[in-house]
Amino acid sequence: MQTNLVQQFKNTAEGQEAEAILRSCVHCGFCTATCPTYQELNDERDGPRGRIYLMKEFLEGGDVTSKTRDHLDRCLTCRSCETTCPSGVEYGRLIDISRGFMEQTESLQRPARERFMRWGLRRVLPNSRLFGFLLGLGQFFQPVLPPALKTKVPPRRTAGRWPTGHHNRVVMALAGCVQPSATPGTNAAAARVLDRLGITLVEAPEAGCCGAVSYHLSAHDEGLEYMRRNIDAWWPAIEAGAEAIIMTASGCGAMVQDYGHLLRDDPVYADKARKVSELTKDLGEFLLEQDLSPLKLEQSPGKVAFHCPCTLQHAMKQNGVVEQVLRKAGVDLAETRDKHLCCGSAGTYSVLQPELSQKLLSNKLKALTVDQPDRIVTANIGCQLHLGTKAEVPVQHWIELLDA
Repeated sequence: MQTNLVQQFKNTAEGQEAEAILRSCVHCGFCTATCPTYQELNDERDGPRGRIYLMKEFLEGGDVTSKTRDHLDRCLTCRSCETTCPSGVEYGRLIDISRGFMEQTESLQRPARERFMRWGLRRVLPNSRLFGFLLGLGQFFQPVLPPALKTKVPPRRTAGRWPTGHHNRVVMALAGCVQPSATPGTNAAAARVLDRLGITLVEAPEAGCCGAVSYHLSAHDEGLEYMRRNIDAWWPAIEAGAEAIIMTASGCGAMVQDYGHLLRDDPVYADKARKVSELTKDLGEFLLEQDLSPLKLEQSPGKVAFHCPCTLQHAMKQNGVVEQVLRKAGVDLAETRDKHLCCGSAGTYSVLQPELSQKLLSNKLKALTVDQPDRIVTANIGCQLHLGTKAEVPVQHWIELLDA
């Protein structure tokens, strides 16, 4: 694709990256076949190819309006199009860059209500203490909440025992921002499973939000600062010989694996960020490399449908890995359809695009329950909470099956 970016963008590192991505697109349209929003809306501007043309027009100084931004806002950034694309177009990076430039463009300033909503999400979600406090209030008042809100508040959960022993093999985990209060049992279950394999899982108390919330809401500098804080928190353990950083939330895993790229020009953090990204693995990927014989289930959890999050299959490229781990443990996996399609959670998408998000959720639940499973498991906190608002069977993190 021929490009002619305006100097305002062309003279920046992100602008040059965007131009290279645009030039790799041959506008074949294969991506539209796997785009959830295009399948739902049947509008070229709500599919990857159309959005690429809109971004190109903006970056070349074209006369774009808030309607252009609306079409980009409706993108889930699920990156299913990247898996489909024969030319290797890095669409996820392109839309992050373009959205960031648009937020800085005065003529495209959002209405005050939208700005406040996005600011509030960036203040609440990455702050684990504040989010935990607000979630606790919601759980306390849940019985008297309106039905529409009541279903969105997850029930209280407990973490259970965290192993106290210490093994020679040590790996790190990210507690994250939402997971400690919404599903505290996830990392604890992972720690107990790894303990049975002779591996100690530790959390760095100073590590917090992975930076995805801010970065994907176009507050790039703010997101990069979260990344630097996590690198500082993990670095002592890395120097002490921790063999991996294990991700139990694929949304965070996809972000942390991008630290090396996003901080590549930072003179202080570039090398450390690259090392952190190299050490980062999804929990399923890490377990598949181990001897799993101690994890053979003695009691069947019934028929289980696995939802592979977009961040796991399209960003981290781990499609089918968790299923292999579950089968080795003796789990009976149910048949599902349309595995490549997003559930509609997509970070803050379910809050900012509620109507479309709910349509995608209904589609995904139909695809997950065609074989009448007894439960649904997934690998990302956002998907787990989102699916749980409407699913008629229990929804949990897959590691809890092996912990049982």
